[in-house]
Amino acid sequence: MIDYFKKGKDSTKVVNYLTAENNYLNEMMKDTDTFREKLFQEMKGRIKEKDESVPVFRNGYYYYSKTEEGKQYYKYCRKKGDLSAPEEVLVDVDELAKGHSYYAASGFSISPDNSKMIYGVDDVSRRQYKLFLKDLKTGKTTDLGIKNTSGSAVWANDNKTIFYTSKNAETLLSEKIKRHTLGTDVSKDATVYEEKDKTNYIGVGKSKNEKFIMIYSGATTSSETRMLDANQPNGEFFVFQPRMKNVLYDVTPLEDKFLITTNKDALNFKVMETPLNKTGVENWKDFIPHRKDVLMEGISEFKNYLVFSERQNGLSQLVIYDRKSGKKEFLKFDEAAYTVYPSGNPEYNTDNFRFGYTSMITPSSQYEQNLKTGKRTLLKQQEVVGGYNKDNYVTERLFATAKDGTKIPVSIVYKKGFEKNGKNPLLLYAYGSYGSSMDATFSSGRLSLLDRGFAYAIAHIRGGQEMGRQWYEDGKMMKKKNTFTDFIDVGEYLVKDKYTSQKHLYAQGGSAGGLLMGAIINLKPELWNGVVSQVPFVDVVNTMLDESIPLTTNEYDEWGNPNNKDAYFYMKSYSPYENIEAKNYPNLLVTTGLHDSQVQYFEPAKWVAKLRDIKTDKNVVLLKTDMDYGHGGASGRFDYLKDVAMVYAFLLKLEGNIKN
Repeated sequence: MIDYFKKGKDSTKVVNYLTAENNYLNEMMKDTDTFREKLFQEMKGRIKEKDESVPVFRNGYYYYSKTEEGKQYYKYCRKKGDLSAPEEVLVDVDELAKGHSYYAASGFSISPDNSKMIYGVDDVSRRQYKLFLKDLKTGKTTDLGIKNTSGSAVWANDNKTIFYTSKNAETLLSEKIKRHTLGTDVSKDATVYEEKDKTNYIGVGKSKNEKFIMIYSGATTSSETRMLDANQPNGEFFVFQPRMKNVLYDVTPLEDKFLITTNKDALNFKVMETPLNKTGVENWKDFIPHRKDVLMEGISEFKNYLVFSERQNGLSQLVIYDRKSGKKEFLKFDEAAYTVYPSGNPEYNTDNFRFGYTSMITPSSQYEQNLKTGKRTLLKQQEVVGGYNKDNYVTERLFATAKDGTKIPVSIVYKKGFEKNGKNPLLLYAYGSYGSSMDATFSSGRLSLLDRGFAYAIAHIRGGQEMGRQWYEDGKMMKKKNTFTDFIDVGEYLVKDKYTSQKHLYAQGGSAGGLLMGAIINLKPELWNGVVSQVPFVDVVNTMLDESIPLTTNEYDEWGNPNNKDAYFYMKSYSPYENIEAKNYPNLLVTTGLHDSQVQYFEPAKWVAKLRDIKTDKNVVLLKTDMDYGHGGASGRFDYLKDVAMVYAFLLKLEGNIKN
């Protein structure tokens, strides 16, 4: 079952060891069994089981997904021309998932003539997808025999040629872009691009105006784009602009020019333009100049308008740009901390723009705004079954001061009546890597924690990109420790201002955020009563030295290459596994997945073993391994709540509150 996890050890012994850890956790948490089931049913009960997404119009059809009562997955559907037309169920994932403990279907891609669909399936949880073809006229589904892909494919305009990303089966690196013609032998698929730089990720897509197939290759600090006329799938890709050192760029094709979002001479990125026939950097001219206080994140393009996704003062924002007049308009929102983002805009020739909006007290909402008239319509807001009143909860945006004087944004939510007297529990969450911004969003499951007296806070620490590109630059490579000290400084600030106290302060993070958890308990173990470290990347040096482990070489620009002496010793100075000491540690719940493709299960397993061996306290250390899942946990829409219930029960047990 797990030969590829052996790492020189007998797989049966590995499974037995992890099973013994699970049995220990079950025994230690046995007194919460009834409470966990109550939490699970409570959180599940807030989810509208029979539901439907907002239909999205593309190329003559409305596409949507729908869920049914009692079912874990969903059905992907469409209607031709009008929402009153007959429904076509394109993929019944509930049916396909039967008999599988894990099942993920993704990348639904419809041919330009609407007659065929390609989609990917991962039934192991290693993010290695097989591609399937469905004939939408006959209903016949065919396994194309294409394995180890990213899970999607891109159609050329001839309705018979697809392009897909091929992964290395061992390292899981995306190595090649291949071309397949339907009806031909997969073994003869042409490689149209092979990435030689193992630090780069690659992928293939199609421009919104349907004119270009686009191959993207990029690492943390540089990128390159190749393009092909979508009407000429057997032609040669041309390089838009050869990769440049420390320059990232992203291309947006319009009918009369190319727009380029880039950090060339622009730390926070800017938008440049160039003619269709002159793509080299020497022809690029400023379209939206660089601004020191605004991070340019992306473009949603339409025939008459552009919508820019930006970030200022730590908050996301959308800016409408009239292509004819050059006039700009900011979309405005009232809450102190929120998230706004483009959502469901596949059509190029439309004046209607859709966007999502949420905050820590506002359920996920989808709006449509007419870019011409300014009329805004709420299409759908996530329904919280059983009733939910946002007025019963409070959200704040705070700023904690780091040791070096930097102001760290904090988003916080709690139920009305929460007293800032230092006696109440608070869960502090963060990620802080890869420039990923952890914005304020709503969670109906989180209500089960808030309603039991917890406050929940997100620390927008360096390593993310909330405050601009420099925020990221100051939290990676040889400045990575800022991420850890920022989080600690936020925790101390919340204690000082009596939102909580050390006896009631908890921390949570996953993956690179799990590394954060490992670092903070080494640096400041007495600050936390309990810590939840999920799928944690905790053995930084050994992992980054092993190029056979999936994704390692892609990470050099984030953490450093330990083959470099300075990088090695810096990583060694903070790596959680390397820095365990004989001292007291907080209570710990650690989770992992046997099939994890991002952080291999043996990292958290040996970290936990070493902690138990060296630490001097009697606090509990629990390890939970999902034997059927990988990095993202369970695939069903309810099963993941069992893991949430476990986390909440762990926290509430430490608070002595598992009765209500």
